[in-house]
Amino acid sequence: MVKISIIIVTFNSAKFIISCLDSVFKHYEAGFEVILVDNASEDGTASLVRKSYPQVKIIENRSNLGASRARNQGLNFAVGEWILTLDCDVILEENFLQLILKASAEVSPGIGSFQPKILDIKKDKIYSAGIRRSFLTRFYDLGRGLSATGRFDAPGPIFGACCAAALYRRKMLEQIKDSHGYFDERFFFLFEDADLSCRAQKKGWSCMYYPEARCYHQGNSSSTDRKSRQILSFRNRQLLIIKNQNPLVIILMFPLYLIYDLPRFLILATTFKLNFFKFYQF
Repeated sequence: MVKISIIIVTFNSAKFIISCLDSVFKHYEAGFEVILVDNASEDGTASLVRKSYPQVKIIENRSNLGASRARNQGLNFAVGEWILTLDCDVILEENFLQLILKASAEVSPGIGSFQPKILDIKKDKIYSAGIRRSFLTRFYDLGRGLSATGRFDAPGPIFGACCAAALYRRKMLEQIKDSHGYFDERFFFLFEDADLSCRAQKKGWSCMYYPEARCYHQGNSSSTDRKSRQILSFRNRQLLIIKNQNPLVIILMFPLYLIYDLPRFLILATTFKLNFFKFYQF
């Protein structure tokens, strides 16, 4: 029986992926599978993985379908009771899998996801201790940029897990899946994990922060340009609000959203010459 399926999405990731897989297979044991979904890499990522780790199951796309759709492809192929999503530039600490699986076996069945403590690649600052949601429905990584020493060392409930390294209960994912997939494919990437967390909470699932399991993250391994990140970040937050927020709350909050978001939209529209109607084609 496969206890955990590890899904890794790659896009021109040859310089990162072997270090990631080395850390995964360093503490290999029966009961987990690794699925790699490659979004049309041009640097030989898939071939490199096939040669170095033939036991990895590989799905190769002919174009870059985005992180959300690629993860869904992996999920449709996976058979594990738990799903671990990993960015290709994440390196797991010793005993990561054993620790996080031990935690998953000891919690109540209402816990649908786990967030490990993600540090930056230098191991001195926090990359993410989970997702925090603000009053204005903005989403932040807990602890981002803070010293890793003596901070966020206690386990506890959080809003949601950062999918750079997140453990999801398969039963939860099946329950919250909608017409756009487990991860909403309209997001392409950015905020897809926050959207998933919103849907999970509405279904009564909770997320647990578990800092004993640690990993290290390089960040922006896809080398996404600043323009795309800014546009997707703004657009996807709007989609998330429309999709998950109570319509009455949206109406009541609209003046605040307008004050906060309109200047940002005008700056983006002016800077990048956005087409309003094309921009909001979800």
